[in-house]
This record gives sequence, C-alpha cells and structure tokens, in this order.
Amino acid sequence: MNLRAYVTRSGPRLVRAAITLPRAHDLVELGLAGAGLALVVGPLGFWTGLLVWRQRAPAEIMALAASALLAPGLGEEAPFRGLLIPDRTETDRACLAIAGSTGLFCLWHVVEALTFLPKARSLFLRPDFLAWTVLLGLACAMLRRRSGSIWPPVLLHWIAVVAWQGWLGGPDAAALR
Repeated sequence: MNLRAYVTRSGPRLVRAAITLPRAHDLVELGLAGAGLALVVGPLGFWTGLLVWRQRAPAEIMALAASALLAPGLGEEAPFRGLLIPDRTETDRACLAIAGSTGLFCLWHVVEALTFLPKARSLFLRPDFLAWTVLLGLACAMLRRRSGSIWPPVLLHWIAVVAWQGWLGGPDAAALR
C-alpha cells in the first residue's frame, strides 16, 4: 500500500478505534498486559533507580489522573495506535505497523526531550526509560490490534503514568517543561 492510501485510511481507522468499545475479554487482556508489564518494568525500574517508592498526596494523584487521561493517554495513543495500527478488517498482517508504531513511540520521547521538554532530557534519554517506552508501546499496540479499540491502550498508558507519577517517583509533568 502506498503512503497516500495509508493516510486516506487513517482517519476512518481512528474513528473506528474510538467508537469500538472493548469487550470483556479485551479488559482481561488489558489486565494481563498490565501485570506482565509491571513484572518486567518493576524490577528493572527499582534496580536502575528509575522507580522509588514515593506516594503523592491523594489530591495530587486525582489531578494527575485527570490530566494523564488526555496527555499522554489519549494524546499519544490516538496517533501512535489509533492511526498507525490497522484493525483486523483492514489486514491480517500488522507486524510491520506494530513495529513501526512502537519505534515511533519510542523516538517521539527522544524528540520531546530534545525539543519540547528540555528538562526531561536526563530522564527521557535514559536507556531504561526508553526500554520502558518500547515495552509500553508494544503492549499498547497489541491491545489495540487485538481489541480493535483505542480504549484498552489508552487505559494501560494512563494506568502506567498514574502509577509511576503517583506512587513510584515519576516526575510531575510540570517539572519536565
């Protein structure tokens, strides 16, 4: 498929992904993906010092949860998974799209650090953080592909950010600007 055809399909793809609600088994897969991610990322993060136990105040966590749903949750999942990952009605093969989406998602964090979020450089350019972005991106891409919906990856991304920034020492978003 050429680039023009791909771009032409992307708008309707995002709409389909947004209006497709997750089924019960999609939510089970979301839970399994989250648990699997935690089992890998948790030990890696505590070992490298990227994770430290530090709980924020409940009011801060609530504000964080509200804002993280839009950015990065929906704000990153819509382009990287909603637009780039074809659903099962489009193709039986999505490996290249999943790999490309995951790579671009990781690269996006490097671009952010080098351009928009200069205070995030020391964090976003860490190899362990970039490994996390690859693992999160891959899990979100697989959830999007399997469910046909954007909502399981949005929820996984949202949960990961809220847990990291709310309890595990992640920086406040304002500190990254």
